Amino acid sequence: MTEIGIKLRKSRLEQLLELAQTYRGKTRRELAQMLGRDSTKLVPTSGSPKIELVMFIAEMLDWSVDEVARWLCDGEEEVEKNRPRTSFEKLDEKAKQLHRKGEYQQMIETSQIALRVAKTSEDKARAYNRLAGGYDGLGRFSKVLTAAQSGLRQHPISTSLRLLLQTTAANAHYTLWELAEAQGMAQRVVDVYKESAPKTNRDLVAQAHAWFVLGQSQRRMLDIDPENAVLHAENSRRSLTEAAELYESAARNIHVSFGGIANTCRGGLVEVDVILGRHDAREALARIVDGLTPIVDVDNVTKGDWLESYGWWCIFGCNIVLRHISDEKDLQRYMAMFTNKADEVADRLNHWAMRERVFSMQFEGRNRLIGWTGQDIPVVIDRDDIRLITGTMGRFPQFKETGWELLNTGNVVEES
Repeated sequence: MTEIGIKLRKSRLEQLLELAQTYRGKTRRELAQMLGRDSTKLVPTSGSPKIELVMFIAEMLDWSVDEVARWLCDGEEEVEKNRPRTSFEKLDEKAKQLHRKGEYQQMIETSQIALRVAKTSEDKARAYNRLAGGYDGLGRFSKVLTAAQSGLRQHPISTSLRLLLQTTAANAHYTLWELAEAQGMAQRVVDVYKESAPKTNRDLVAQAHAWFVLGQSQRRMLDIDPENAVLHAENSRRSLTEAAELYESAARNIHVSFGGIANTCRGGLVEVDVILGRHDAREALARIVDGLTPIVDVDNVTKGDWLESYGWWCIFGCNIVLRHISDEKDLQRYMAMFTNKADEVADRLNHWAMRERVFSMQFEGRNRLIGWTGQDIPVVIDRDDIRLITGTMGRFPQFKETGWELLNTGNVVEES
């Protein structure tokens, strides 16, 4: 950090401490006593506070730790870098191209520069949408949600952009298993397009995405609320059918990659149709196995939405197995086949949401076998698994308990 950055950070620490004094009706000395420090040394000369000070300030202000950290860091890039001379449109186009290439970290950096260049609320919202796309590529879904929400706070912005940001936020909620929020936001977008038909390609994509998020969230409710599984399956079938048709139209008229998302919808329909009795479980599993033929060798498949869709078909297959297959050998065979292939897809795409599902499915399958056999089945993990489990825990709060159990009970083997 430069001298200017240190000075800014120290100034902001002082501001927060003064704010805490006023809010709590305390003197500087009293705050220092509560923290067990010398009142003259509350702000470190380096400008970088220890976590205990950040947590103390957050508690005194009734803020979150993240809010305190963001305030301390906010503006440093603006101070330490010259204002970019590149036009917003060029930066936006560059971010779009980086997204298509899968260069997500560079996309984030480009989007952050675009934010500093943006002069209108519409441009700022567009930059936040690009930023959300970059974080989505890295699997940082909490940051996707924050970026989308920041975009939605800009005003005025066009209706189509607002709806696109709402679907982005809804998808982040869905991925984080915040299903009530996901369904609520997606349903609002669906309702808007029922009243007013899409006019642009952006509208068409937002509409399709809203139906997708709604349908996939309803599908996930099968396990969250099994008492009403048939109702959730019926709702999911209706939504995913609509999403598949819209994405197939987008594949014909906008870009072929949307066909991959339509294929993901079709896979979800196979899962819910078993619940509705439209398919026998073993017939559905045979269909999924046949549907995976294009990815016998994952390394020969182009990265993108089509490859991702096959990984999700594997996850849908796991769901069917865990709900409907009672034969121990068949369960082991199918689960190994689907989780191994999904893991290959997740590794090729560096797809954290799919990794979360793979680890969770493997863990659930193991627990099912323990329940049947009464024997403890060891978890064998290597150093790379530890790295991936740790990364998944950081990205998905609901996975932390499972992650810790995997790390605490796993037999670590060294890679040859």
